Amino acid sequence: MPTPASPVASAATAQILGAGAVIALALTVFPSLFDAPLLAAALQGVCAAAIGYLRGTPAWWLPIHLVFLPAAIYANRFGIAPTWYLAGFVVLLLIYWRTDRSQVPLYLSNAATARALLPLLPDTPCQVIDLGCGHGGLLRRLARARPDASFLGIEHAPLPWLWAKLAGRRLPNLRIRYGDFWNSPLDRYDVVYAFLSPVPMPALMHKARAEMHRAALLVSNTFAVPAETPERIVEVPDRRATRLYCYRM
Repeated sequence: MPTPASPVASAATAQILGAGAVIALALTVFPSLFDAPLLAAALQGVCAAAIGYLRGTPAWWLPIHLVFLPAAIYANRFGIAPTWYLAGFVVLLLIYWRTDRSQVPLYLSNAATARALLPLLPDTPCQVIDLGCGHGGLLRRLARARPDASFLGIEHAPLPWLWAKLAGRRLPNLRIRYGDFWNSPLDRYDVVYAFLSPVPMPALMHKARAEMHRAALLVSNTFAVPAETPERIVEVPDRRATRLYCYRM
């Protein structure tokens, strides 16, 4: 199976091709086009969005293509120092880290999800892992409710990891670890929880089948595993109509 292209690489390609289309238009048809920078930028955005659409870009990228260059040109009129843009980029990088590589955005599990997950845990002392725990809110709720159980969260984005680490430091049954959960064996856990994206779900199920013990439960928030029938689906009573897909190994 071919490896899917990085969303950022695909977006950059669409932006470059869109810029090339506008330059070609200015050189051949409208030589005065660059006398109106915002108009040229708007045309570039339209071209980039069209190219992204034709290349199968996810729908949420299309408005970004449309407004990216016009917004950059318009913001330049305010004379904002470049260091502020750099600072903003660094903060976003520390929050989202390499989302372009993992293709897993930062999703946060709410309190209703924690309440729905709690009855899925074994009644006896157990071990639970959250793959990509974000700021650790779900695990803190579970750890308080089940002091007899052990909880581990793994997060690779620096700022969410630090938040989870500091916020959970007073809970003796909760550990937060920095790193890539793909490198963490799952054989010791009774429940594996994940809130990822559609992209890694087949690979996650392959890892779970290879490593989790037979009685263990894989719980995926929102994203089902293609071609796999869950043991059960838990409907979470929240505003986004969350579903928990439960797979028994």
